[in-house]
Amino acid sequence: MPFDPERVSTLLFDSYSTLVDVDAAERALAEGVADPEPVSKLWRARSLEYTMVANHIDAYQPFYEMNRDALQYALDATGADLSADERDEILAVYHELDVFDDVRDGLERLRDAGYDCYVLSNGNPEMLDSLVDHADIEDLVVDTISADEVELFKPHADLYRHAAERTGTPVDELAHVTALWFDVMGAQHAGMQGVWVDRKGSPQETFGPEPDLTIETFDELAAALGV
Repeated sequence: MPFDPERVSTLLFDSYSTLVDVDAAERALAEGVADPEPVSKLWRARSLEYTMVANHIDAYQPFYEMNRDALQYALDATGADLSADERDEILAVYHELDVFDDVRDGLERLRDAGYDCYVLSNGNPEMLDSLVDHADIEDLVVDTISADEVELFKPHADLYRHAAERTGTPVDELAHVTALWFDVMGAQHAGMQGVWVDRKGSPQETFGPEPDLTIETFDELAAALGV
């Protein structure tokens, strides 16, 4: 179905890769690892895989710990040798990631048009507090909603339904905006409209439903909502 702006009363935004750029983590790796790209890619992939497995085997732990375990695996798998202090310094980069250039202006347009904007993230509360502060968007989002509140990660339907309860919004009046393909599908499965932020010109996924809307920037989202 095409995107229906008339249904949308509240907006949810993913954090990592959507509001802020996780590529800074690869740059941090470059200070201690000769070839950081494969380490970074394996780290990110394993981190997400761990969260999805945790949903099915009741093995929840806060996302920062998942990320730490995934980084250690990626270092071990690629033969990279870093001390515990060096690893912790790389992990700390997640507290100060750069916000994408279009985010603040886009959120401001949406807020001024009357939309309540929330962050919905796998990140634990401390990570999200740092994200909001470093990105300087505290005045533009109503609140952050963490997977830690229900101890379930994306794309579990209960996390999106929890977000609907937290925002006081019927689930079908929510649109979830994310750069992660599985996050789009999770939101749609829970009854929301899914908006895919494709900043890199990636191909559409061949599995599952198409996003209700695909955008490159938050300005395009504002335009699609008639703002």
